[in-house]
Amino acid sequence: MDVIVIGGGIAGIATAYQLHAAGHRVCVIERHATVAQGATYGQGGALLPSPLDVWFGPTFMASSRAKQSGMVVKTGFDGAARDFLKRLGQLRNPQAFAAQYALLQPLVELSRRALADIEARFELDFEQRVGMLHVFRHARELDDAQAAIELLKRFGVPHRRLEPDECVRAEPSVPDDPAFAGGVLLPDARTANCPLLTKQLKQLLEEAGVEFRMNCEVASLRLEDRRAAVELARAKDDKTTRADAAVVSADALVVAAGADTPALVGGYRSTPSLYPLRVHTLTAPVAYEERAPHITVVDSVKRIAMSRVNQRLRVGGAGIFQSFAKADKPTDSGLARRAFDLLGQGTHDWIPGAARVSAARSWDGLRLLSADGLPVVGATRHPRLFVNAAHGPAGWGLACGSAKVVADLVSGSTPDLPAETLAAIGVERF
Repeated sequence: MDVIVIGGGIAGIATAYQLHAAGHRVCVIERHATVAQGATYGQGGALLPSPLDVWFGPTFMASSRAKQSGMVVKTGFDGAARDFLKRLGQLRNPQAFAAQYALLQPLVELSRRALADIEARFELDFEQRVGMLHVFRHARELDDAQAAIELLKRFGVPHRRLEPDECVRAEPSVPDDPAFAGGVLLPDARTANCPLLTKQLKQLLEEAGVEFRMNCEVASLRLEDRRAAVELARAKDDKTTRADAAVVSADALVVAAGADTPALVGGYRSTPSLYPLRVHTLTAPVAYEERAPHITVVDSVKRIAMSRVNQRLRVGGAGIFQSFAKADKPTDSGLARRAFDLLGQGTHDWIPGAARVSAARSWDGLRLLSADGLPVVGATRHPRLFVNAAHGPAGWGLACGSAKVVADLVSGSTPDLPAETLAAIGVERF
């Protein structure tokens, strides 16, 4: 089959990889000049999300204050945005959280296998690092995390709950003063360079004959019974009529366009189910080698991840929740400064002296987050249209397992997931 993939981030490129591996002819359409330029560019933290990493659950946004939650909330009187946060907040209930993560876990394992296959097949080095330490300032926060710790036990995830002095021994860059409650060590959890892997896969796909159309904006989708097509937007100086505009046709379309996915697929902006969350990243030079962490340190409650990438430290998190009308617009300088200050404070609190924050490169971008915390993956009501999106800010490797699901569905095969997980991540659940 001929398949078009819209989106050159990790979700789109992983989908193209799995489709090509399944024997399909693939064309990737990307609006930027190269891949990994949107949300993928700023990805950091966990490769795959443990119960401690997901952006929902008992410890996520338990406080409405940014200094306690690590998130900036400025929804104003927007009822849809407030309803979204209310629905996400229902997952702070430990039982609801455990049930929801249990639905996600099979996709985590499928993603692990998909990534392992890619690594074994091509021996790629995309700056993988092993080991992650989640730290907690207050005892009540560690108590709130108990539901996540129980899930680690339930699913056999290697972990150790540590006292403060054990945390310092596991990662000497963490200071023992001021006092903190303790932490959870995930010795096998990994971080890696998401944009680097995306570019490496793109090069492999090009060599294998996958077509890439860069600098192409999608104007609309054309869906018919026997065929599907993408109409590409004309350049500003293009004088052709709409009938003469570039059209690429195929047997199936996969939309993996991140925060732009709802607008392309349609039908979601009227409901508070998918939110374009603006998240932030600082990439700073290592200031003092002896103070730099050798494993990833995560302020677990604030969801601020501090990862070593060669001679750089990448600090990510600090989501901004605004009204739906403002969410996908550039953030005003005051709000952006608050978000980056949260990241800078995170490094000061947990790895002081490790990063030259004053020399950091800042990035912000949109990541699609669902109200139930799960990705949106699978077939739509139209038999030729599929989606791979909304993997959220934590665990970018989920896009790789989701890509395998989409490739199976396009091929007419049954994905290697339980039926309840397929339904839980399905496009039509909202």
